Amino acid sequence: MTEKPAMKIDPWALRETELRIGSLAQTETLFALSNGHIGMRGNLDEGEPTGQIGTFLNGVYEIRPLPHAETAYGYPEAGETVVSVPNGKLIRLLVDDELMDSRYGEVLRHERVLDFREGVLRRTMHWRSPTGQEVIVESERMVSLRQRGAAAICYKVTPVNKDMQLVVQSELVANSDEAVGEHYDPNDPRMAAVLDKPLRSEEHFLHEEMAMLIHRTENSGLRVASAMDHEIEGPEDMYIEGESGPDIGRLTVTAKVPAGQSLKVLKYLAYGWSGRRSISSVRAQVRGSLSEARHTGWEGLIAGQKEFLREFWDNADVVVEGDDEMQQAVRFALFHLLQASARGERRAIPAKGLTGSGYDGHAFWDTETFVLPVLSYTWPTAARDALHWRHATLDMARERAQQLNLAGATFPWRTIAGRECSGYWPASTAAFHVSADVSDAVLRYVKATGDEEFNREVGVPILIETARMWQKLGAFDSSGEFRIAGVTGPDEYSAIVDNNVYTNLMAARNLRGAAAVAEQFPEDAAALGLTPEEPDEWRAIADAMHIPYDATQQVHPQADNFTHHELWPFDDMEPTDYPLMLNYPYFDLYRKQVIKQADLVLALFTNGDYFTAEEKRRNFEYYEGVTVRDSSLSACGQGIIAAETGHLDLAWQYLQETALVDLHNLAHNTSDGLHLAASAGTWLGLVCGFGGFRDYYDIPFFAPRLPKNLSRLAFNLRLGESTLRVDVSQTEATYTLPRGSSVEFTHFGEKHIVAEREIITLPIDEIPRPATVHQPKGRAPDEIKTTGTHLDETGALLQVEGDYPHQTGSAV
Repeated sequence: MTEKPAMKIDPWALRETELRIGSLAQTETLFALSNGHIGMRGNLDEGEPTGQIGTFLNGVYEIRPLPHAETAYGYPEAGETVVSVPNGKLIRLLVDDELMDSRYGEVLRHERVLDFREGVLRRTMHWRSPTGQEVIVESERMVSLRQRGAAAICYKVTPVNKDMQLVVQSELVANSDEAVGEHYDPNDPRMAAVLDKPLRSEEHFLHEEMAMLIHRTENSGLRVASAMDHEIEGPEDMYIEGESGPDIGRLTVTAKVPAGQSLKVLKYLAYGWSGRRSISSVRAQVRGSLSEARHTGWEGLIAGQKEFLREFWDNADVVVEGDDEMQQAVRFALFHLLQASARGERRAIPAKGLTGSGYDGHAFWDTETFVLPVLSYTWPTAARDALHWRHATLDMARERAQQLNLAGATFPWRTIAGRECSGYWPASTAAFHVSADVSDAVLRYVKATGDEEFNREVGVPILIETARMWQKLGAFDSSGEFRIAGVTGPDEYSAIVDNNVYTNLMAARNLRGAAAVAEQFPEDAAALGLTPEEPDEWRAIADAMHIPYDATQQVHPQADNFTHHELWPFDDMEPTDYPLMLNYPYFDLYRKQVIKQADLVLALFTNGDYFTAEEKRRNFEYYEGVTVRDSSLSACGQGIIAAETGHLDLAWQYLQETALVDLHNLAHNTSDGLHLAASAGTWLGLVCGFGGFRDYYDIPFFAPRLPKNLSRLAFNLRLGESTLRVDVSQTEATYTLPRGSSVEFTHFGEKHIVAEREIITLPIDEIPRPATVHQPKGRAPDEIKTTGTHLDETGALLQVEGDYPHQTGSAV
């Protein structure tokens, strides 16, 4: 049975005050460490007990067959699954021949703390063995944000009540038997496929206190090297021996340690991989990373980590006053967003980051739509690198477009290396909005940073090739409107529809952006075979884009005829009927008015400049009644538009749902990895929801309003060489410029310019009291009971009975 972890709210840390074995799978995710290249789940140092082990390298995967019950042209034939690389976290401890295992004996004290300002996971355990020996174990673990290929662990054991014979075994283990946790369900599509011993040994060796393993994946042909080295402090008569085999490196330290004194093992780790380099090159790469880490030393690594994070928080911190849990949640979210991307360096940002193997380690459109907007304004180098990865996959996107009889390029719905890996063809083949989402992220990054070299190198080819795809995908009708038929939008309860509003609006933005860069960089565009007519044709298509409207209902149908469909029988539903896709056939969902996740409402946010305020209000009120939120992506968009239309209490409830999805395990699958898009949604909900920030106008636009739960919200936006700080109270907003010369912005429609060190304070406009909105039966955020975890007044987490929707399909 799953237990709830014992946590206390801390504005700058995640703090566990009691070890609960049944919650390990969840806490291993929450306490995961990463730098975007290396990812380590927060397993206990001793390896057991465990929920699910995992050490990941961004981009390391194995190819596996992707079976279809019935094949058809254009279906992907192979899938990609993330591989757990050799586990270097293991440090086993024997106390007078008794293997330390918290399931036996007695844990007298336990605490784990992940400080968001230090980037170090600290653990203290006071353990009494079954035979009465007591030891205190103190460990510190870090994955370096400064040194891309390095991690380190400081492990110290102190006997308490007597002198003891201690044996510490530091291990590096591949193809572990514990790679699949006890909670694994082969019928759950959110989980990764199980690979049997995916790493084939090529080389292993031991030199003094250093061990190295080199492996290769059988089908993807990726070469992985991992290494460990040690510094040991203890009694002079310590005995140290090492061994290595194809799948293991081990260093064993034995010492008689007096009570009150300590045995300390400092373990340095290094990882690297390549799909092209030789064994000797990969070996040299990892040996160099290991040497650099040892030269820096433990204290140097810790100091570098703090300095890196100090710079990040100086730019990215969000201050929330009035709700301590939300303050912790947004910093938890930002910390993990940084960890997922800081040193990815032109690799994907997967839906789970590197915190777990959920969704096979794939990246989805969630990255560009939710994650990269946050990074573009807080840590733009990470956004740039993620978009460089998309650019590196452009040839595969061109191949996919050609296979689908289209022009240009179409990006995959889910992937690791760049090829489509989804066997669900209504999404993988028809979710063309992904290409517009990628282009939108390019446009946003360039606008936020002014990075014209990136725009020339990356923006030009991505925008032009995706524009060509849209031109081929759609067609003008007899009335002169441009229509795009047979697509799937963000909502997965509607598929293969005509003129999805979100898709069409995003395509129009994509086309206009392509025309602009084609004219801005004519030589680079010409190198792509641009004809003189194409930019004008793209603008004409964008201007003629058909956006359906139901004049009777006075709302925009999500796609053609959506508002004419029969309503789903919401009043007949019970809590156990959700999520609907696990209990009802898709053909029934597709032909009725029921929405899994915000789609038209997401368009109200991403393309809000198209809609009037009254249209937003009517659309929001209509779609609240048919949206069931069987996806953790939904609450973010709904909450932002709820805030914009004056439903501040509802917006707060949606923000809580987004921010606490992993901290409270609301979707019951945090064990598979974080919901990284929901983490980003926490920032978006605060900054774009209650901060009222929009970036689709020429200059930043703000219309801030706080819910009654908050007394203050403050955040920074990095805009080129400037940093704009926005500080919002219940009655006014203050704009300052800590860095830069000047920034022009709009506050409730009025333009202002703030200069460096100037303070501009402006009143917040009141908004008329909105009409009451209703969600489907049982789907209002304050009605959905969860079996997630909630803090009581002491900081312990409580269990609340009920159900919350599990999520399948998209990366949520």
